[in-house]
Order: sequence, then C-alpha cells, then structure tokens
Amino acid sequence: MRGVSPIKPLVFAAALGPLLYLALGAWQGSLGANPIETITRSTGIWTLRFLLITLAVTPLRWLTGWNAIMRLRRMLGLFAFAYGSLHLMTYVWLDQFFDWAAIAKDVVKRPFITAGVSAFAVLIPLAATSTAGMIRRLGGRNWRRLHRLAYVAAALGVVHYWWLVKLDTRPPRNYAMLLAGLLAVRLVAFFRGHPSERRGLPVRKS
Repeated sequence: MRGVSPIKPLVFAAALGPLLYLALGAWQGSLGANPIETITRSTGIWTLRFLLITLAVTPLRWLTGWNAIMRLRRMLGLFAFAYGSLHLMTYVWLDQFFDWAAIAKDVVKRPFITAGVSAFAVLIPLAATSTAGMIRRLGGRNWRRLHRLAYVAAALGVVHYWWLVKLDTRPPRNYAMLLAGLLAVRLVAFFRGHPSERRGLPVRKS
C-alpha cells in the first residue's frame, strides 16, 4: 500500500462529493424546478466520469511509473457502479414508480434508454468480479479479458448520453474523444508489446 495509503481516504471522500452535493441540494430544495431530472442527469454523468477515470488509471501508471495507483482502480470502478445504480434507481423509482410495463416499453422503444440499460448490464459482472477472490477464481488472464468490457460500458454510456441530449452534443462528444484516446493508448501498448498488456495479469488491489 506504500505510495497510495495517504491519498486513498481523500479519493474516497472526493468520490462521495457529488452524492453529498445532491443530498444537500435535495434537503435544501435547491436542485431546480425538476429535481428528479437533476439527480438523474448528475448521477449518470458521474457514472461515465468514474468509468473514464478508472480506465485512465493504467495509462497514468505507464506515464508516471507510479504502480501503486493501481490500488485505487477497484475503488474507482465500484464508484462507477454505485453511481450507475443510483442513476438507474432514480429512473425506476422516482421517474417510473416501479411501473415495470412502462419501463420495459421505454427500454424497447427509446434507444437512449436501451443503451443506458445495456451499459449498466455490462457493469454488473465487472462489479461482481472485482474482489481478489474472484481474480484468483477466474485466473488473471480471464479476469483481465472480462474487465476489458469496461470499454464497452463506457462506449454505451457515451451513446446513452449523446442520444439523450440530442441538440448540444458537445459534452458527450468530449467524453467520446477522451474514451477514444484512452482506447488508443491501450491499443498502442498492446501492439508494441507492453508487458502488462501481453501477460494480461491484473495488479492485486486492496
């Protein structure tokens, strides 16, 4: 844990910041004319941000040589799943009031919801296999192959956001460019034979 222990609690607290901001805003009634939409948008955007931050950890390690940063990756990935869960629950509970027929109709007929639900579905096995025990059970190489689906989840998240906003596509376009850059770094590392890409062995996280 040397090199990361002092900042791990700070990263954890910072990751809780958006949620605390929403909770305070809900308590003070300062989330605008449509607080449900505010909560839905905010949790969705932070899901995508945490996914991209998680995907940026490995390239950042390569650039800086700070191997201990890998110990933050699982926590960041789980925060992506947590905010994604809140995003979905806001829609299911506060927007649709558990009307499963209406939800199913939305998933089938509204493409941006189809993309969003698909992104969350991809995140479920990633969160479920995030423990050290699951890494051992699956084996390092299989675990790494599975967790490359994080790129699929992020891509679906970008599509979900892009189709949602319709007119001002600048924010999702920026996220798409960042995701493309991260993917390009990984592809270059793979074709150049970077050891961690060839071996496919995850760094054990605590």
